[in-house]
Amino acid sequence: MPIWLKAAGKWGSIFAILALVVTLLKQIIAFIGFLTFAIKVLVILVFVALIGAVGFMIVRSWNTNRQAKN
Repeated sequence: MPIWLKAAGKWGSIFAILALVVTLLKQIIAFIGFLTFAIKVLVILVFVALIGAVGFMIVRSWNTNRQAKN
């Protein structure tokens, strides 16, 4: 039996499906890694914005109190 017929047989089909499942799982793991990275960056940006907003409020309050004393 030629080798190209064996590849199209029952075991060849099972191995092809198994290879597709492994490839799909690798892609899903990579996508989950990307989503995790994106969430981490988003959390860091939110904290930086929060710290910046608190700093801006402190400076504005300090300027308002200084102008009220004069």
